[in-house]
Amino acid sequence: MLVGERQRMIVDLVNEQKSVRVSELSKIFSVTEETIRRDLEKLEKEKKLIRSHGGAISIQTPDSVEIPYTKREATNVLEKKQIALEAVKHVETGDKIILDASTTAWYMAKTLPDIPLTVLTNSIKVAMELSKKSRITVISTGGTLLSRSLSYVGPLAESSLDAYYVDKAFISCKGLHLERGISESDEQQSRVKQKMMKIADTVFLLMDFSKFGVQSFSRMGGLDQIDRIITDHQVDRQIVQQLEERGLDITIS
Repeated sequence: MLVGERQRMIVDLVNEQKSVRVSELSKIFSVTEETIRRDLEKLEKEKKLIRSHGGAISIQTPDSVEIPYTKREATNVLEKKQIALEAVKHVETGDKIILDASTTAWYMAKTLPDIPLTVLTNSIKVAMELSKKSRITVISTGGTLLSRSLSYVGPLAESSLDAYYVDKAFISCKGLHLERGISESDEQQSRVKQKMMKIADTVFLLMDFSKFGVQSFSRMGGLDQIDRIITDHQVDRQIVQQLEERGLDITIS
């Protein structure tokens, strides 16, 4: 297969699936991962896709538009479940915690034991999952419903958070950049998560390997606003070292 033909097919695959890993492309085209990285670098320069850590993202869907919940549920499922299992280990009886509207937070809600806790969330799915556990008190932010993510955002969601302080916040993001901090694809979600971080004693960032090195649309804050990152074993160890050098606590699930 000619190089140009392979690169055209890569663009088609990325646009169809919205995101693809380097390892997957390497197997599909029977070339080395280094060859795929060179292809992606060239295609990014031609503005045909966006490189992310470990793969590429389509530019056909604007970054400012949220990915539907059903699609997020099917992305990096194993990694998200591993991260959720590790995160639950940091929850203690009597804690007051925040869970955001990410799929990882939903997996965390499914995994939490039925112990005395207070959980503040802007996620319908998280609230519904925790409603099955009688010893957990659930507080919803209310606000404007985003049907794509089944979450509440907007002024009411933001102002409701001002009434509380919590022990721990477990939140996710669309990207973590060493220089530009953490970011979200949706500005309204970003503002809610900024509030969540502000009212928590300890902020846990839950993110799989694909989010590292990514800069998304709306900046949530700097790395100094995070206390601990929980990620999966596919994360680049060089990035982990760089984050640890900046004083961040990294847990690999």
